[in-house]
Amino acid sequence: MTETLPKSKILLARLVIVLLIAFVILGVGFYGVSGEVLARIWQNMLDRPGGPFVFRFVLQPVMAAIAALRDGIQDVRTGRAPFLWTVLADPTQRIGRLDEALIATSRIILLGLAIDAIYQFVEFKAFHPAETVIIALLLAFVPYVVLRGLVARIALRWVGNQPASGIR
Repeated sequence: MTETLPKSKILLARLVIVLLIAFVILGVGFYGVSGEVLARIWQNMLDRPGGPFVFRFVLQPVMAAIAALRDGIQDVRTGRAPFLWTVLADPTQRIGRLDEALIATSRIILLGLAIDAIYQFVEFKAFHPAETVIIALLLAFVPYVVLRGLVARIALRWVGNQPASGIR
């Protein structure tokens, strides 16, 4: 991103990274990694859309899409390469672009962690922290990463090949 970000957004993104790592470590520590655990994770993930709190399967991807829309259009305005292509093909920009994505989705991921933790306590009477990470990333980060590049490509076709200053 070309603009300077407030420290609060950067700190929130760092907090989310710490929570994601801590949840994965706790999940592996509590439950280990085995065929039985992996089968439970897949079964629980498949059962989630039919259980309570189903609104998050719409809410989080929509919020991620809004963030992707904003950032994809900004990419076109500033003349930047498509997001996902840059992440996959340019190792010099990979970390910076993924950091942008994390900062843009950190609130959505944090919301997803909280909602899934509550869901697990209500539905399972237990807490599986690694599953919480998987669900939060699938509902917030993945849609953002996929949609940001698509939005940029659509916006580029919409506005044509005008110079960056003429798009505003």
